Amino acid sequence: MHRKRWITGLVLLPPLVLLIGAGPPALLALLVALASLVGLWEYFRIVFKDDFNAVSYPFLLLAGISAGVIVWAAYQPSPAFILAALLFNLAGCAFYGCFRFKPGYPAVAMITRQVCGVVYVPLSLATLVLLYRSDNGAAWVFLVLAVVFAGDTAAFYVGRTWGRRKLCPEVSPGKTVEGALGGVAGSVAAGSIVKLLSLPEVPWQEALVFFVVASVFGQAGDLFESILKRTSGVKDSGTLLPGHGGILDRTDALLFVAPLAYLFSILVGS
Repeated sequence: MHRKRWITGLVLLPPLVLLIGAGPPALLALLVALASLVGLWEYFRIVFKDDFNAVSYPFLLLAGISAGVIVWAAYQPSPAFILAALLFNLAGCAFYGCFRFKPGYPAVAMITRQVCGVVYVPLSLATLVLLYRSDNGAAWVFLVLAVVFAGDTAAFYVGRTWGRRKLCPEVSPGKTVEGALGGVAGSVAAGSIVKLLSLPEVPWQEALVFFVVASVFGQAGDLFESILKRTSGVKDSGTLLPGHGGILDRTDALLFVAPLAYLFSILVGS
């Protein structure tokens, strides 16, 4: 498993770097759209695991259409269309609830899970496209990926080597306080390198605060997905990425950090 994890990462990293550094924005948006659809499907497999027979496919299709529109709107970029897609999905869920409602049918639970999924996966990933379409967007995306993946790697190895105190044993037994601190250190180190090379205009004080907060957010995203999987009795969200699991397993931290990075880029005015 550990070897597969590294092989998958080393195979995917060069084309990803090339795409972000030199690829057309439309291609990155297409990749994000595909990741959003796959991640959304994995999310539905988790949260609807015991209720799939009660879910109609048009209800899930509505989420998929909304996801595509959200990413397309981010590519434009048009925040107004992103809001419109979210409202369209919410209205569609309301009609679904009206027509499917009957005593004993968990309409509220179904709608809540669907709406949460659209916000959780495609909306979060779409902020990467918004970030990429901004000034010096490629550098910002590299910064986000460096902070997330370096933090994740550092947390794993520090926790494996020196971890003693459990962080959230009921949610993720393998995670430790030492690993979490190592993850913060890894995020700060990697983020500082990318900032030094590609984003010199960002003030150091604000950047360092962002690196720490982003690491905490990323670890919260990791734990959040663990809660979803543990609640449904699922080990991995999928099998698409050998050694990593599914798209959600690889992007769980990114889903929390990408929106934070987009807001931070606006606040620092870059």
